[in-house]
Amino acid sequence: MVNVYYLYMLVAVFVFGSVIGSFLNVCIYRIPAGESIVSPPSRCPACGGQLRWYHNIPVISFLLLRGRCAFCQQPVAWRYPLVETLTGGLFVLVFRHFGFTPAMAVFFAFTAALVVITFIDLDHQIIPDVISLPGIVIGFGCSFFLPWLSWFDSLLGIVIGGGSLLAVAVAYEFFTKKEGMGGGDIKLLAMIGAFLGWKAVLPIIFISSLVGTIVGVPLMLLKGADGRLAIPFGPFLAFASVFYLFWGPALVHWYLGFFS
Repeated sequence: MVNVYYLYMLVAVFVFGSVIGSFLNVCIYRIPAGESIVSPPSRCPACGGQLRWYHNIPVISFLLLRGRCAFCQQPVAWRYPLVETLTGGLFVLVFRHFGFTPAMAVFFAFTAALVVITFIDLDHQIIPDVISLPGIVIGFGCSFFLPWLSWFDSLLGIVIGGGSLLAVAVAYEFFTKKEGMGGGDIKLLAMIGAFLGWKAVLPIIFISSLVGTIVGVPLMLLKGADGRLAIPFGPFLAFASVFYLFWGPALVHWYLGFFS
């Protein structure tokens, strides 16, 4: 029998997540530009018209306005409802996985940060320190409230996460005389290690590298980049982190059981 109350809760969580996603769109647009994410209110990037509250209803306003600005009728990027829907879906997964616990709030914040980082990295090939560095501190602080993650596991996650990519970056630059990985990726993995612990670091590196190869190699072949196409690694780390958060331990258990 379908639990109607639970379905209502899922819908409420999705709506809440999509509202947060609307705010994340502001962060994605303004943080790289060095603008305040608080003021001025949301406006059309084409004509500068200040949006009314009913223009900002997640997903619904986009559909009702047929993907155009209410003032100048310029097309609005599909990025906006995509981020809202993605954030709502991630919040539903977090709620289903953790329920009404402190971990739910922690990983609402964690997944929201990953969404912002992903789209900023895709657009600008940067991972803002204003997200990753406070994220390291916040993730470590949250370890004192999560029963399965000790502060020592979180601290090791920071050291191993940041240190492993730092070692790769230093080695790559030493042998090739070229920079292959930015400092933003190093700080991002340190943040991920703070939230998920040191045991998550190697699986996340493996998953992100595998998915990055599957996506990156065809792109390089299509663009004829001869291995020199700059592909941001942050989105792959973010994807691998979300995957590990929900299914990683089961995958690791299956993997170890398969070989034993």
